[in-house]
Amino acid sequence: MYDHRRLGRELELFDTDPLMGAGLPYWLPDGAVVRHALEEYIRDQERAAGYRHVYSPVLGKRELYEISGHWSHYSDDMFPPMKLGGEEVVMRPSLCPHHALIYRSRSHSYRELPLRLAELGGMYRSELSGVLGGLTRVRSIQLNDAHIFCTLEQAVDEARKALELIGRAYADLGIRAARHRLSLPGEGGKYVADPELWKRATALLEEVLAGAGIAYEAAEGEAAFYGPKIDVQVVDSAGREATLSTVQIDFHQPERFDLHYIGADGAKHRPVMVHRSVIGSVERAVAQMIEEHGGAFPAWVAPVQLVVLPVSDAQQNQAHDVVRRAVARGLRAEFAGPEQGSLGARIRAARLVPYQAVIGEREAEGDLAALRLRDGRRPGAVPVERLLERIGACVGTRGAELWAAA
Repeated sequence: MYDHRRLGRELELFDTDPLMGAGLPYWLPDGAVVRHALEEYIRDQERAAGYRHVYSPVLGKRELYEISGHWSHYSDDMFPPMKLGGEEVVMRPSLCPHHALIYRSRSHSYRELPLRLAELGGMYRSELSGVLGGLTRVRSIQLNDAHIFCTLEQAVDEARKALELIGRAYADLGIRAARHRLSLPGEGGKYVADPELWKRATALLEEVLAGAGIAYEAAEGEAAFYGPKIDVQVVDSAGREATLSTVQIDFHQPERFDLHYIGADGAKHRPVMVHRSVIGSVERAVAQMIEEHGGAFPAWVAPVQLVVLPVSDAQQNQAHDVVRRAVARGLRAEFAGPEQGSLGARIRAARLVPYQAVIGEREAEGDLAALRLRDGRRPGAVPVERLLERIGACVGTRGAELWAAA
């Protein structure tokens, strides 16, 4: 594996500046492309799975977090309140209180459940400077979060479906899970003091894992303050383990926010809140992908998907035309001409680009391109239109295969 902190900067994906502050990386153009591809991917996957997307503010009144329990159980990891008129506002450490309010803003029938609300939104945590590093531990986090409001009978199935969504995403992104962990409470006042809550939620998550046939390890002291969770663990280049994705079952916040739905009997009932994050934070997901792929991202994520290389100046017009046609098809294509060095040097410089189209004299005359794949395969001279169509089809699958059979 590669160290994403070094390689990410070498590939000009992200960087930091002391004036912005520790734990606050910024995204360079190629990194922004990777981030955008991930964001579009996860939104599409969620829409297909029945989620509805929302936006919510990154600030909330201190009272909001007092109700949710964050203030009494999690305030050490939150930024200090800011005075705003006669009120105090806080940069949110998580999205769940906002989503609880969104749910509460409308009345709901059992017929609407499960209601799946998703958001790729910012949150902020006052991490100690000693634990900050690259993209894996930051203070400004873009989290792929969602909250499913459902009946008790639906909770296990919804949590199971969330695990399946995580598995599909890892396959598409080329991320390997090191293990699954059932995170349980430990001793002390960090956790909500409600033994029955913990017992019920833990039993449901154990049922989810057993039904999915997933081996796991239980770990005390790793739960969220309001409930247990399934954590999907990954390992970085230094062998350090971190949580990337989570699934949680929460009885606490529906009670705190007095959430309810109208059941078939016409009475009010309390929903269960299933928290889940498929790719976790965008920052940590990109860090893991850099380390696992060494910058050779799946074609659909790659900052540049196709580089077009004329052999000599005589083929520059044809090469520029291929780039224009590729861009018109929605591909991220660039030109690399002789002014950038010999053909061999240009090919080596573009070693992380999934597709390299070389255009010599023969190719220019026949509207062809000699295709080279990043993995070393050379399908040979291909008509340009067919080439772009095949590349577009491979990219469109959002999978790992570079060149599917015709």
